[in-house]
Amino acid sequence: MSFATADLYDAHGDALRSCVTQFRSYGSRTRFSGQIATVRCLEDNALVKQVLATPGEGRVLVADGGGSLRTALLGDMIATSAVENRWAGVVINGAVRDTAALTRLDLGIKALGVNPRKSAKTGLGEIDVPVNFGDVSFPPGAWLYSDEDGILVSDQRLDV
Repeated sequence: MSFATADLYDAHGDALRSCVTQFRSYGSRTRFSGQIATVRCLEDNALVKQVLATPGEGRVLVADGGGSLRTALLGDMIATSAVENRWAGVVINGAVRDTAALTRLDLGIKALGVNPRKSAKTGLGEIDVPVNFGDVSFPPGAWLYSDEDGILVSDQRLDV
């Protein structure tokens, strides 16, 4: 990919929304983009696993875990499934685990931090609903652009 979020913002300005949450990068792809799919869940990754097991077609899953760092919503097995199903990336408003393995996967992964503790698996949460954090709304179907400088959201696909 040949875009930089700073350049995209300079070119498109207020048509883009810039996430103020300071994420860390864990996957081998530091730059990724795609149409947004969403999950809202708290300390339960069953829906994250379910969605990432479906064809990604270059999309990005935005999982709002409420900012909780008490349990991980993504680990190496679910991330491997995402790669196999052709997801471009995952943004977790929460924690991940298995970070040594995540760095070897061809997947963009951003999260708040890490915790080796696994999450619940009850399936509580919602799929394909707008999620909000970092002063940004992430509606399903919008476009996400992420690199080393941050995350931008656009209602329209940008030429990159």
